[in-house]
Amino acid sequence: MEFQLGEIARMVKGTIVGDDSIIITGINSLDAAGMGDIAFFAGRQYKEQLKNTKASAVIISEKTDLFDGPLVLIENPALAFARVSGLFAPPVPRYNGISDQAVVHESSRLGKGVSIYPMAYIGKDAVIGDETILFPGTFIGERVVIGKRTVIYPNVVIMQDCIIGNDVIIHAGTVIGSDGFGFVRNDSTSVKIPQVGIVQIDDNVEIGAGSCIDRAAMGKTWIKRGVKTDNLVQIAHNVVIGEDTIIVAQVGISGSVNIGRQVIIGGQAGISDHLDIGDKAMIGAQSGIAKAVSPGDVVSGTPALPHRLTLRTSKLIALLPKLNERIRNIEKNLRELEKK
Repeated sequence: MEFQLGEIARMVKGTIVGDDSIIITGINSLDAAGMGDIAFFAGRQYKEQLKNTKASAVIISEKTDLFDGPLVLIENPALAFARVSGLFAPPVPRYNGISDQAVVHESSRLGKGVSIYPMAYIGKDAVIGDETILFPGTFIGERVVIGKRTVIYPNVVIMQDCIIGNDVIIHAGTVIGSDGFGFVRNDSTSVKIPQVGIVQIDDNVEIGAGSCIDRAAMGKTWIKRGVKTDNLVQIAHNVVIGEDTIIVAQVGISGSVNIGRQVIIGGQAGISDHLDIGDKAMIGAQSGIAKAVSPGDVVSGTPALPHRLTLRTSKLIALLPKLNERIRNIEKNLRELEKK
């Protein structure tokens, strides 16, 4: 696939400096790009790579003397790069129709143009929307509803009664609708609370590989429109995650947490149960959240504090050995003065 640079610039609403007729045949990073590739400049730390790149053109926010070739000027080069990548990304591979090696219950309903790979399983009364793809090893339980143009990668499990929207991507090895972790202690034993709710995942959500989203004890665990989660994320029962929130790898969210819209949660953060995280809050990597976070707050650390306070505190921690030594010397001097 190839495009004139002018076509690419028009698509991202950028301004060209230089020859707009050169042919672009691929996209790559500055250091790996070659003839025919377009790359993008993300920040000052990549100046040397920009100077030495072999790319045919560069997407950048302002004119530069470090690169002699054509430039596409745009306010947000990273966003433009993401959109241009879509031009060259290979399409998701599709099985032609429904494999005779898949197990499809006779009561299930399949939309037009579905792609069902060998070794997929579709249970009783399940509904699969138009153009949806199920890769090998996928398990679709009874009464599951999956929307249109959704991609379910290998070995994904979607348990009974769960609802998946349109244009959803679920990466390999994820389990949706397993039982929430609900038990009541009876002396020394644990009595299971039946988990009779569902998981609902709305449109345009992407779930990373190896993740777990538990069904609700009652009602639903709800992942709203546009949420993106990374690999190895645990979302417990009755959690609600608001629109366009981003959750990075290895985050653990306990039961009945309510997360607002456009929240960003850094990797390996842990959130205690029954908390509210406000709209547009930001939680730093490896944070431990033990109390509610207000809308727009930026917190980090364990226990989580305002991010700037965490940074100041961490600097003080590095000084503790010297402070301890000074205190001991002061105490020693005081004891000597007392003896006199």
